Amino acid sequence: MLNSSRRVWIKAPLATLESDCAGGVVIEGQTIVEVLASGAAPAKPVDEVFDAREHVLLPGLINGHHHFYQTLTRAFPQALNKSLFSWLKSLYPVWARLGEEMIEVSTQVALAELLLSGCTTASDHHYLFPRGLENAIDIQMAQAEKLGVRVHLTRGSMSLGEDDGGLPPQSTVQDEETILADSERLISQYHQPEAGAMSRVALAPCSPFSVSESLMRASAELARKHDVRLHTHLAETHDETAFCIKMFGLRPLDYLEKVGWLNDRVWLAHGIHFNDDEVRRLGEAGTGICHCPSSNMLLASGLCPTLELERAGSPVGLGVDGSASNDGSNMIQEVRQAFLLGRLKYDAAGITHQKVLSWATEGSARCLGRDDLGSLKVGQQADIALFKLDELRFAGAGDPLAALVLCGAHQADRVMVAGRWRVIDGAIVDYDIAQLIQRQKALARKLASG
Repeated sequence: MLNSSRRVWIKAPLATLESDCAGGVVIEGQTIVEVLASGAAPAKPVDEVFDAREHVLLPGLINGHHHFYQTLTRAFPQALNKSLFSWLKSLYPVWARLGEEMIEVSTQVALAELLLSGCTTASDHHYLFPRGLENAIDIQMAQAEKLGVRVHLTRGSMSLGEDDGGLPPQSTVQDEETILADSERLISQYHQPEAGAMSRVALAPCSPFSVSESLMRASAELARKHDVRLHTHLAETHDETAFCIKMFGLRPLDYLEKVGWLNDRVWLAHGIHFNDDEVRRLGEAGTGICHCPSSNMLLASGLCPTLELERAGSPVGLGVDGSASNDGSNMIQEVRQAFLLGRLKYDAAGITHQKVLSWATEGSARCLGRDDLGSLKVGQQADIALFKLDELRFAGAGDPLAALVLCGAHQADRVMVAGRWRVIDGAIVDYDIAQLIQRQKALARKLASG
């Protein structure tokens, strides 16, 4: 679909996340076909050799939660120094003015920034469909194809506006019939269930405080019918817990179970405020949690119990979250944030650089229901991130793999997606970043001015 069966040997990297790859990996087409021990050579001739002696080799990083459109409202003055609910109420009227060109460009910006940071697969949670923006997901799909990045785009939704006791303005919500019909359309048009898929669709009501109980149930039924995944924000703040108790008479996880969402088809963003029994139930159900450390810190939301969730059986992945609560889209920097934040909650032996890198690779892949991504094993997709350690920040570093996290790597030198080089020498192939930045600046000013 994307490339021929050329054989490429990424040879003898400086360091790898997986010790049995010391001699590198061999890629044929879009798949890893050989994993080589130190000093070993490929079993068959190759068409290309990339000498990786100066590079740390990782599986492509996987972003489990994002809001691409928020790249238009980074460091937004009216939203500074606020917690989640007041932050949302200050931004919803702004986001209600989004237009098609804004979705196109903000998606390009988010995906380009992710790609340059070593990210090869990205999930986005888009839930704003004001009048005239009904085809937002279609626009995002087109931009992802242009950049050659894998995506899991979620058809988000909001059905409870301010008039119904929700947070968003009425102009941003849709009726349930419209939401469900469009969800089926998008699954039919874009969801690729096969291994190696470049695009998948999931269903993602925004949160318990922005959709009705009937929409949560109907989304779960639709996901079962079409064998797609479910996603939402949950247990992000104490305000959310109080809202659920007031609105439903239940804590957030109890409400999730009531509407048929406590299962292994689901992954949740944030997952901070769970008690011990809820952690146990999540693990038994196999429900995934996407940890979003930068956003959690910026909005003063709290610390996700990552290790307890893992021990209980929940997949734990990593996400940058929206660029209005991060305020960036850089996955390798998010790995460092997860490392440092984790050290505030757990001891040094519990949170290691290998652990947080595993969240950004295998953990996120499990959250997205992918067994063909997230590691450097034979049969996996050829999604590769290569980092050089030639910047001043790395001078004197001892362990190359640890240096990526501890010294603050921020950009990949080479990135491959499905066997195709998409970043070479720190630049996206055939892509004009300068022009993109200028378009984004102009649209951000337009959005802010109303």
